[in-house]
Amino acid sequence: MVRELYYTIFNTAMGWVGILGSDSGLLAATPPQSSAREAERLLGERLKSATRSEKPFRETIERLRAYFAGQRVDFPDELDLSSATPFQRQVWRLTRLIPYGETRSYGWIAERLGKIGAARAVGQALARNCLPVIIPCHRVVSDVGLGGYSGGVGMKKSLLRLEAHR
Repeated sequence: MVRELYYTIFNTAMGWVGILGSDSGLLAATPPQSSAREAERLLGERLKSATRSEKPFRETIERLRAYFAGQRVDFPDELDLSSATPFQRQVWRLTRLIPYGETRSYGWIAERLGKIGAARAVGQALARNCLPVIIPCHRVVSDVGLGGYSGGVGMKKSLLRLEAHR
């Protein structure tokens, strides 16, 4: 089955963001970047077979712009997680439930999944999250510090500060 792919690049208060999606939902998003070209580069090779269009993403774009402008936003968007492992999907679904402005630990997620001691595996699953902010992996922290983030620790700090100000 061939899926139709779409993408868009747009500016927000924190920088340029790219989104890639299919008819089944969102596939990837970039953290804010300094240029449209960099956001496009981060979306990768799949753009070669994708059509550029804002139309499938209008509501998502509005939510992301509001979020990066400091507004409290939820992301009920449909996701296309077909390329993820079952464990990644479990971790990401649970991560989506972490409330705005709150954090949880990698260990907390592992325990909720019934996989006590799997905090490192949770971290690895979150490192493969292709939908930062929409799957709010920045809200997952280590017991001894922030932990990593695909957009860099500086971006993770910025997002946590942004949410703390609400």
